[in-house]
Order: sequence, then structure tokens, then C-alpha cells
Amino acid sequence: MNDTVLKVCRGEKVSYTPVWIMRQAGRSLPQFRKVMDKSDFLTMCRTPELAAAVTIQPVDVLGVDAAILFSDILTTVEPMGMHLSYLEGAGPFFDNPVRCQSDVDKLIVPGAEEGLPFVMETIRIVVRELRNKVPLIGFAGAPFTVAAYMVEGSEAHRAPLFFNTRKMIAQEPDLFLSLVEKVNRFTTAYLKSQIKAGAPAVMLFDSRAELLCPEDYATFAFPAVKQSIEALKREGVPVIYYVNGCAGLMSIIKASGADVIGVDEGIHLDSAIEQLGPEVAVQGNLDPFALFMPRDRLQKRVQEILTRASGAKGHIFNLGSGMHNKTPVENIIAMIEAVHELSKT
Repeated sequence: MNDTVLKVCRGEKVSYTPVWIMRQAGRSLPQFRKVMDKSDFLTMCRTPELAAAVTIQPVDVLGVDAAILFSDILTTVEPMGMHLSYLEGAGPFFDNPVRCQSDVDKLIVPGAEEGLPFVMETIRIVVRELRNKVPLIGFAGAPFTVAAYMVEGSEAHRAPLFFNTRKMIAQEPDLFLSLVEKVNRFTTAYLKSQIKAGAPAVMLFDSRAELLCPEDYATFAFPAVKQSIEALKREGVPVIYYVNGCAGLMSIIKASGADVIGVDEGIHLDSAIEQLGPEVAVQGNLDPFALFMPRDRLQKRVQEILTRASGAKGHIFNLGSGMHNKTPVENIIAMIEAVHELSKT
């Protein structure tokens, strides 16, 4: 089995830099689009055979060194009592957003196996199919990020301000923290169940942490994440933590306890490594739009990131954020091949 990603997570030496790509299972792959033509996003997430198939596709098509569970960061919200749908061209929608304490009080924290059995079955299928290939990374949205979507409720979340979330933090901080605490309990249980189902590593995505100044991140996002990571580490698997907009938050993030810190494209990787210190590995951080570059420029950009990462405890090559769905597949493969070839020791 190609376990280079797990070795990096554990701080072990590898003969080349492993790579996987955020949103590697997605519309950039024609194989994914064929499945999507016969279904819809939520049905795919809720059908283990379909979710497993698209989770595995990038391993076979692209040659990545890890699969990541095909799911959605808002999967955890429905079992808690929210009504999730996806509107064409507008993304996730809740008809019952959280806006007051009674809304928080109505939310439940079920057992993850009870609330999301289809996710656990997907993991069992993928782990079985990839047994002699590459590891699977399980994941969840970090508590703050999920809570922000729950408060916004509709396509308003696409605006950069996340007005309702930030107003609640400013005017009713205890209310927002009570929501985050409840989300965190289910998120942690959900990831523990993924580990029990066979995921050998898990990841928390704080993709909306960019909304917060350092003071608010330290109050409304970080404590829950740190608590969750501490609990997950006791399960004996590596934990990866990705923070979008991390450049001004490194002094806080370094204390998260995660084995690997995912770094977005907004900061040079060597600068992030210097701030994070020698105790953690890093993941990242190619600009997704570099994948539209001519091959020679793309290869130079890959080499630059590999060079900047050379001082890290370990490095998993990735994008700094999610891959665009119009990315040319041949460029994705060229990037992966360049990472493998240029990083060989």
C-alpha cells in the first residue's frame, strides 16, 4: 500500500512528497460528471455506492496518494434537526436557520452511526476497495464553519460578510458559542465514527475562518477545534486541520494539536513553517489557478512550493484551496507527476 501520506502525518521520512487535491472528486473529472448526470449532489452523498465510486475515481484517474471521502461539510447538520437542500446555482439552503437560543435548544446531538449511517457505509466500501492502494482521509467541517452556515441559512452565505453570523458574534456571543459547542459535540462524534469505520486519518476544514479577526478566531473557532482534535488524537489516528485565511492566525493555530496544518495560498509556505514551528507537518499550498498555467510555468510553481516546504517536519502537496471545476484534467495529472518527480530523494 502507498502510505506516504500517513507517514508524513506521523513525521516519518518518505522518498517523495505525496499529493492529493482539495475537491479532487468533482466536476473537473469527466468520470464524475457521468455519475452526476444520473443523480444529484445530495443523493450522491447519501448513496454509499455512488459516494464510494467518486471517492475512488481520483486515485485511478489522477494518481493521487490519498482519497478523501466524498461528502459535504454540512452533512452533520441534518441529523441535528436542520433541513438541508441545494438550490441550483445558489448552494446550500436551510429553511430553518439558527437565529435565537430556542433554535439552538431545538438542535439534537444524535449518535453519528444513527444520524449518518450512509457515510459510515461509504467509508467501509472505500477502505475495502483501496486496501492495497492508498489511504482514505475522513473529514468534517470545523464547528465554527458549520455553525456559520447554520446561522446564515441561505445563499446569503455566498456574500463575503456572512452578515448574520458576524452580527450574532458581535451582539450575542454567548448564543453563538452555545451553537458552536453543540455542533462540536456532534462533529467530534462523527469523526470518531469515521475512524471506527476504517478511516486511518481525518481532517477538519475551517473554510470560513477567514471571516474572523485573530481575536474572534481565538474565541469563537479555535477552542472548539482544539478540544475536538485532542479527543480525536486519543483515537490513535493523525488529524489534519485546514484554516482558510490562515496567514494572520498562525500563532494561534500552532497550538491546535493537529499533526498537519493545511495552508492556503495566501501565505508563502516557508513563512507558515517558520511561524508554526518544527512540531507539525504542513499541507499545501498551490494556487488552484496555477493549474491553468502552461506546463513549464506550472512545473516551476510546483518546484517553488517544494523548495519552500523543505524546512518542514513533513509536507503533503496540495492546493491552497479547492480546485475549480473547469480545471484541465491533463494539467492536474501533470502537476501530480511533477510533484512526484521533482521531490524524489
